[in-house]
Amino acid sequence: MARGRVSRISWRKVRASWRDTILLLREFAWPLFLFILTLLGAGILYYLLAAQAGQPVDSVVESIYLVLSLAFLQPIGDFPDNWYLQVFYFVLPIITLGLFAYGLADFGRMFFNRKARSKEWEMAVASTFEDHIVLIGLGHLGFRVARQLFEIDQDVVVIELNPQADLITAAHEMGIPVIEDDGKRMEVLQGAGTTKARAIIICTQNDNLNLQIAFKARKLKPEIQVVVRIFDDEFAQTLEEQFGFEAMSATRMAAPIFASAATGIDITRPITVEGESFSLACLDVRDKSKLIGKTVSVIEQDYKVSVVLLRHDSESDYHPAGDRQLSADDVLAVLAGPEQISQLVGDN
Repeated sequence: MARGRVSRISWRKVRASWRDTILLLREFAWPLFLFILTLLGAGILYYLLAAQAGQPVDSVVESIYLVLSLAFLQPIGDFPDNWYLQVFYFVLPIITLGLFAYGLADFGRMFFNRKARSKEWEMAVASTFEDHIVLIGLGHLGFRVARQLFEIDQDVVVIELNPQADLITAAHEMGIPVIEDDGKRMEVLQGAGTTKARAIIICTQNDNLNLQIAFKARKLKPEIQVVVRIFDDEFAQTLEEQFGFEAMSATRMAAPIFASAATGIDITRPITVEGESFSLACLDVRDKSKLIGKTVSVIEQDYKVSVVLLRHDSESDYHPAGDRQLSADDVLAVLAGPEQISQLVGDN
C-alpha cells in the first residue's frame, strides 16, 4: 500500500506540474504574444523590403524563418548589401531577445520559486484530486486528522489561514497540499476541489466560522459529507438532526473519530470505561477490502475490536461465531477505541 501511495502522489504531482505550467503560460501570455507578433511583423516587413531592395526572399514563410534565426543570432544566408536590411541584423535581435528574456525570466522565477506563489501551486495540486476530503484548519487537531486520513490512505486537501511552518512541512511530506487562505471564501473552497470532494472536515476553534464554512460547502455541493467541530454537545446533536452534519462535540475530539466519520461510516459518541474511550462503529465491507475472507475471530484478534454484528444477505447475526467469514457487501459492527476503528476502516 505504501508503494502505491507513493506512486499516486508522484503521478498527482506530475499532473499538477503540467496544469501549473499551463496557468503560468496564461499569466505570461502577453510577453509571449508580443514576441510572436514581432516575429510575424518583422518577417512580413523584411519580405517586402527585400523585394524592394532587389534581394527578394522566396516566400513570406521563409522570411519569417529568417527573422526567427536572426532573433537568436543564427542568421542564414549572406549578409545583405542594402543598409535598411542590415539594420534588421542588428536591431531585431535586441528587440526580440529583450521581449523573450523578459517573459522567460518571469516565467522561470515563478515556476522554480514556488514558495513565492504557494497558494496558486497548492490549488493546482488540489485540482488534480477527485473523491477526496477537504480539511479546514491545520492546528493541532487538524494536523492529527490529516495524518490519520493519510494513514488510512485517503486523499486530503488542507485549507488554513495561518499555518505553522513545521506543520506545512510535515503535511507536504505526506503529499498533502496546504492552501494558505480563508476557508470561508467560496473561491478558496472551490480551489480546494470541494465540488469534487467526498467530504469536508471543519475543525477550527470557532463554532461560528465552522458553521459558515459548512453551509457554504453544502451550497457548492449539496450531497457532500460534512464533519464539523462543535464545542457544545446539545448544539452538536441539533446540527446532526436538522442538517445531517456529523457534528463532533468537545467529548469527541479524537482525531481518528473525525477521520472515520469523513469516510462515511456510522460511529457513535464515545463512552469511557476505566479511562478508555470506546465507540460503536458500523461499516460496509467494500469490494476490494482486505477484510474479505477473514473470520470474525481473526478480525477481533488482529484489530483488537469486539464484533457485535455481522449482516450477510440482509440477515443480521448478533455476536457471530468466530469462524464466520466476511464477504463483500457485508455489514460489520464493532466496539473499539478510535485508533482500532481507524485501522479497520483503513484496511477496508
